[in-house]
Amino acid sequence: MKKKLSVLLIAVLAFSLTLAGCGGGGGGSQEDENVIKIGAVMPTTGAVATFGQSSLDAVKLAFDQINEAGGVLGGKKLEVINEDNQSKGEETGAAFRKLIEQEKVVAILGSTTSGDSLIGAPIAQEAKIPMLTPTSTAPAVTEFGDYVFRACFLDNYQAEAMAIFAIEELGAKTAAVIVQSDNDYSVGLGKFFVAKFKELGGQIVAEEGYLQEEIDYSAILTNVKSANPDVVYLPSYYDTVGPLLRQAKDAGLDATFLGCDGWDSSEFFSLAQGAEEGGYFSNHYSPAADSELVQNFLSAYESRYGKTPDALAALSYDAAYIMAQAIDEAGSTDPAAIRDALANIEFTGVSGTITFDENRNPIKPIWVNMVKDGKYEVAKIIEP
Repeated sequence: MKKKLSVLLIAVLAFSLTLAGCGGGGGGSQEDENVIKIGAVMPTTGAVATFGQSSLDAVKLAFDQINEAGGVLGGKKLEVINEDNQSKGEETGAAFRKLIEQEKVVAILGSTTSGDSLIGAPIAQEAKIPMLTPTSTAPAVTEFGDYVFRACFLDNYQAEAMAIFAIEELGAKTAAVIVQSDNDYSVGLGKFFVAKFKELGGQIVAEEGYLQEEIDYSAILTNVKSANPDVVYLPSYYDTVGPLLRQAKDAGLDATFLGCDGWDSSEFFSLAQGAEEGGYFSNHYSPAADSELVQNFLSAYESRYGKTPDALAALSYDAAYIMAQAIDEAGSTDPAAIRDALANIEFTGVSGTITFDENRNPIKPIWVNMVKDGKYEVAKIIEP
């Protein structure tokens, strides 16, 4: 039974180009007793709208495929109901409460960013509604209780992996770190990287910070350039990373840039304008992977949406299938039964084979992607 949706995923993807043209997002009316409502809290507007939109698109694609293949629980259809929280704290809490109290969803996929999930997790936990965030990497997210799960690796894991990669694969001896000071995700990654890099014998020669609203990074880049690091770790989201990389190139900063999953966006290349070339970043999957599952997913997503899916789409696609499998294995839509099924799940998807540890965090591989000729290449796969 545990393999049911994993096997279905492989089978469905073989015919996904046909289904990719289908409309909808899980299909069915909210009043239909044969429809199972799954909530989502994904920002489709606001600062990180591309993340939320790609995540929601992937969930819709997955649910349409599952429904076309027969649905769950003997023919029930899955319907996703998304609340656009704009990645704002005040909107996030309201979104979770609306889904639970008004929409009566049986589970929630989301939210997208760690900051938003830290707001939503205690609400889901108190209501005892299973929450599976596809993409929130901050360690504290799943610490709110036994109803909160994640489909992505943790921040400490990806930051430490990049420190190891820098020293063992790139031969780096010195590093600089530039974080977005008003972003917990960025700050946390920076701290994890610094600690691991030092532990491995490396030297941190510069630590700099900037704020979300800043557009001129010349002062911090001057400081970093004078420190002459082998590598620069830049853990933040694409919207600030792209311009910063561009200014670093203009400043003549000669170092290899390293990043995190926040780099992966459809807008990254246009924002960096070539300055991303030669950089490396940790990610949850790679579109360059030599895998039938990955390549069929790419074909289905690109056919339907006209663009290459980012890592958040891959994770959200897997999360949708994981939730469907959990409902089938639970044998009901009872939230407690779904929670128990999630805790014991085994799933193979686009981002790898996933099981959950005792803290409801996934045990799965991490991908290091290199940017070359305007595309991603797999530099290394780090197994758990």
